[in-house]
Amino acid sequence: MSSPRARFALGVYRTAGVIASPIVGAYLAYRTAKGKEERARRTERFGYASANRPQGPLVWFHAASVGETNAVIPLIREIRRRDIHVILTTGTITSARLAAERIGNEAIHQYVPLDLKPAVSRFLEYWQPDCAIIAESEIWPATVMELGRRRIPQILVNARMSDRSFARWQRRTAIAEALFENLALVIAQSDIDAERFRDLGARHVTTSGNLKVDTDAPPYDASVLARYKKQIGDRKTWAAISTFDGEENAAAVVHRTLKERNAQLTIIVPRHPERSDEIEEMLVKQGLKVARRTRDDVLSPDVDIFLGDTIGEMGLYLRMTEVAFVGRSLFAEGGQNPLEPAMLGCAVLSGSNVQNFREAYQKLARRGSARMVRDTEMLAKGVHYLLINGEARRSMIEAGVTAVQEMRGALTATVKSLEPYINPLTVKARLLPRSVAEG
Repeated sequence: MSSPRARFALGVYRTAGVIASPIVGAYLAYRTAKGKEERARRTERFGYASANRPQGPLVWFHAASVGETNAVIPLIREIRRRDIHVILTTGTITSARLAAERIGNEAIHQYVPLDLKPAVSRFLEYWQPDCAIIAESEIWPATVMELGRRRIPQILVNARMSDRSFARWQRRTAIAEALFENLALVIAQSDIDAERFRDLGARHVTTSGNLKVDTDAPPYDASVLARYKKQIGDRKTWAAISTFDGEENAAAVVHRTLKERNAQLTIIVPRHPERSDEIEEMLVKQGLKVARRTRDDVLSPDVDIFLGDTIGEMGLYLRMTEVAFVGRSLFAEGGQNPLEPAMLGCAVLSGSNVQNFREAYQKLARRGSARMVRDTEMLAKGVHYLLINGEARRSMIEAGVTAVQEMRGALTATVKSLEPYINPLTVKARLLPRSVAEG
């Protein structure tokens, strides 16, 4: 950390941490009142630990939210198989619940400390990680600088750089170089991502593919699925998943357009379930009957919309249909992950704004398993075509499964790239007395 730019940036963020702490405290109190922070664990956000540090080597994983958490779970299990302890930090209640359900005691979970010098220093001083592995696009300046100052290797896995983020960093090249030079290794999702990280100052960059392809299919409750399928009977179904504002209304328009011809059940799964009350109100005003998962409503023949307003049940919703529109792509920008519906046997529809998942969509589209729509009218036509044309639907489904299989291998590539950092920790962990290693 000898460059003048790095020293300058570190000084700025130290000062910012002192100034911002009271403001951030008030902001966290507001988020807690809104149910977006766990009151009992709020001190973790200031770097105070709520669990004991185990003896022996420890790797810190950070995954911002649900998608990133799902992506790194197989990698966490690979690290744990090497007898290395893991602490996983996430930023949302949703991802914390997911971590508890999917990995349980395999890793210690904490909420990520705020990107302020005092909080990050407190966190690192207590946990003393041997290595930090950060998922996708999480670049927090104070955290990066503090890890660099302590000479803790920090590695970005499944790394991606969106068009918007790249443009922003290019306008701040001095800060970008001061930060990115601290990364020991960047394991990028694609060649385009790798090139962007190199342009911004990362020194060691490799490409692995997308870890999300190597994750297990999302889990589901078989008894619940069987009950819903019995209630649905012979009705056609389609789903609009990971929807953002405006896309639920588009799904309602599609439903009303096709109802007389198909009598279909429309499944809507909003990206943020806390919006479900306002979504239901909007749907009811259009004369639609809504059933909600949280109310355990029966999917009777007169139900128009099944609102999937729960967290962690995408595996259930996608197994209830063979046609899925993936949101944040029609009226919002960036797109959401199309790989889960593809691997679970759905023909995929999407808007054109999928910059964050460009390569995945390109590979699915090349195989013929994903189709882009320009607007709500085109979405309605696409849904109708797939609902009535079983041969076309099955062809897209088979192509999606094939495409996902072809894209696998990112986990193996990532583990191989991590070996110079992980192998010494494995040796150290296995030299510990058994009682200490298990503790």
